[in-house]
Amino acid sequence: MAEASDSEMGSPENEALISAAQNPSSSDSDSDSDVGEAEELLRLQTLESEVSSDPSKYDAHVEYIKCLRKLGEIEKLREAREAMSALHPLTPLMWQEWARDELTARPEAFLEIEKLYEKGVFDYLSVPLWCDYLNFVQEHDPAVRECSSEGILKARNLFERALTAAGLHVAEGSKIWEVYREFEQAILLTIDENDNEAKEKQVQRIRNIFHRQLSVPLANMRSTLLAFKAWEVEQGNVLDVNSSSMDGISSHVASAYEKAMDMYDARAHLEEQIVRQDISDSERHQQFLNYLNFEQSSGDPARVQILYERAITEFPVSRDLWLDYTQYLDKTLKVANVVRDVYSRAVKNCPWVGELWVQYLLSLERAHASEREISTVFDKSLQCTFSRFEEYLDLFLTRVDGLRRRISLPGQEEVLDYALIRDAFQYASDYLSPHLKCTDDLVRLHAYWARLELNLNKDLVAARGVWESLLKNSGSMFGAWQGYIAMELEAGHINEARSIYKRCYSKRFAGTGSEDICHSWLRFEREFGTLEDLEHAVRKVTPRLAELRLFKLQESKSTAASTDQIENPHKKNAREKRKSSSSRTDEQPPAKRQKDTAQNPKNGKGRIELENIVASNEEQELKAKDDKPDDMNKRQMKGPSHEKNKYLDQCTAFISNLDLEANYEHLRDFFSDVGGVTAIRILKDKFTGKSRGLAYVDFSDDAHLAAAVAKNKKMLRGKRLSIARSDPKQKGKGAGHSNDQTGTVGESDSKESGQISSSKAPQARRDDNFQLKGRNTFAVPRNVRPLGWIDKKKKTEEETDEMPKSNDEFRKMLLKS
Repeated sequence: MAEASDSEMGSPENEALISAAQNPSSSDSDSDSDVGEAEELLRLQTLESEVSSDPSKYDAHVEYIKCLRKLGEIEKLREAREAMSALHPLTPLMWQEWARDELTARPEAFLEIEKLYEKGVFDYLSVPLWCDYLNFVQEHDPAVRECSSEGILKARNLFERALTAAGLHVAEGSKIWEVYREFEQAILLTIDENDNEAKEKQVQRIRNIFHRQLSVPLANMRSTLLAFKAWEVEQGNVLDVNSSSMDGISSHVASAYEKAMDMYDARAHLEEQIVRQDISDSERHQQFLNYLNFEQSSGDPARVQILYERAITEFPVSRDLWLDYTQYLDKTLKVANVVRDVYSRAVKNCPWVGELWVQYLLSLERAHASEREISTVFDKSLQCTFSRFEEYLDLFLTRVDGLRRRISLPGQEEVLDYALIRDAFQYASDYLSPHLKCTDDLVRLHAYWARLELNLNKDLVAARGVWESLLKNSGSMFGAWQGYIAMELEAGHINEARSIYKRCYSKRFAGTGSEDICHSWLRFEREFGTLEDLEHAVRKVTPRLAELRLFKLQESKSTAASTDQIENPHKKNAREKRKSSSSRTDEQPPAKRQKDTAQNPKNGKGRIELENIVASNEEQELKAKDDKPDDMNKRQMKGPSHEKNKYLDQCTAFISNLDLEANYEHLRDFFSDVGGVTAIRILKDKFTGKSRGLAYVDFSDDAHLAAAVAKNKKMLRGKRLSIARSDPKQKGKGAGHSNDQTGTVGESDSKESGQISSSKAPQARRDDNFQLKGRNTFAVPRNVRPLGWIDKKKKTEEETDEMPKSNDEFRKMLLKS
């Protein structure tokens, strides 16, 4: 047993257990690492699904790459970086990490890593990234490392590129110069001691680099001067290496150095402001703008360009910075390749700015780019999301402008087909028409299209087809018909223009468009038609203008009434007071009212007032006998309720699902192609005054009503309307034609509704089984005695004005009598 136990104790499993027991912290750290790795894997899966579902999320790409790099997934990391660089620019730090990771994993893949550095220095200006690139080429390029002539030439060209890109960087540009000098000094050491000519040539090359650097305003210029003096001493020249004096240095170098020092002193305070860490990003952005204004006033385009590059590296998604930068290059530099590269970077950083894409297309046209390149950029722009549809319209128009210029101008190297213009217009119309419906921008697009079809393509049928397609979707726009007519007149087609006038003069247009089209037809006939044509136009237009004047008059009265009600609420209160006093008078018994009127004819206005009272209905509700007393008392306490206006005409459409912001003009425009609208009533809440989404529209005859009902399920202001024929005979249904709905007030622009609403006689709510017969018969509330009632007991005036009686009290009173 003991041996067995000893053997068991010596097993690897038991040893692991003993080790874990002796080192509990070690086992805990392992379990923690396992849990941490599991969490990282779960996070990796989440980020991977997020990136695949929405590749436009920049932050998701960044986090996904960090997670893969932490887990050491080299292949997936490479794919993730390539996918991100295809859509978004990478920061200089991300390019540096990518290049170092690839160099560690594949040191033999020199060309691939070199391409990574090229992409990195293209995206943003970064002196550290340039230094890494230069050191990488010196260490890993076989030709450069062996100091062959081809290798040395390649390295020098790369150094000159680096100086062009970052040599004027005031704060960090000296690092590029130092790496360049060190490279040339290393070349000097490889030259044979006996080859004096080659050595002297190389020494002069290094001296020129020193001279060039000393003429540029950079940080640490005094240390550069001291290094230059020390190097000259090594070459056998006598100079004071411990002094900053210019003794022993050529006059032109000393002059350039002093000028550069003055330039640096003028910029030192600006440099301090843009590198401050204790200010916000917006303040630092403003400091960059101040610095840019200073450099632009100095008039050195190269220095301005370097500063713009530094600014966009700090603020890569600043729309204003990219726009200012590109516009500056267009006006000042005008170097096609440089400007093109900057625009390609601008739209990659800010793809949502339509103006950048427009300027990009124009710059390609200025640079005489091929149609293939321009169309590729245009297609990419349409895949972006802009904040306004007008930006898409500008893109389409810019594309068409460029095609028109290249097709119409002679001597073009590339022959283009007009079908490209037609395809662009058709694409624009299909894409923008649903969003720019009934807007001037859409009319402008189609007018341009029709003009090019007529003048450039010489196709009249196609030009008319453009206008007809627009009128099919935007026939209620005055500008569309006007543009169509203008095209026919420009082409000299008088009869065709006349036929268009006959089609549109009776349509309803916004504003004064309806009157304008009528007057335009009359002017057209005076200038181009015969006497018979003019008389025919007058016969058609005169009743139409009269109808429009009447409509405007009704609308102005309605507007004035509503304005007066809003601006003079005290008048309404006075009317309500008069009404309430009249109601109190009506609440008295008829015998008492007659007596009071006879005794005081001035107050009651004599017999006329009495007849009006008798002829009108009481402002009380009539309820069934089985109503509860409490409910009756509540209704009486609320006061009299008026029955709403009844519209009994049969040519009415009931509209539901109406947008709450829709008004009369929207409905008129919606039914303008139908015509025949005589009145519109939008039902509103009586407490809030807001629309309930319901409306009635009256038409002049059944034909117009049928055409209106045919527009059922059409869209108005983003909502699909339900349109049905209104049946006033139906009670309690949505399509009924009574405005007696809870919480609604019917409003109308028609003459009929105006006459009805102007009636002063109060009306009582009638029960289905109760009929009023005769002129002097009227509904009597329960607390008012019938006409002709004579009480045997005299009652005081106080008792007459007591509170309304209940049903039981009223029944007992009747039994006693």
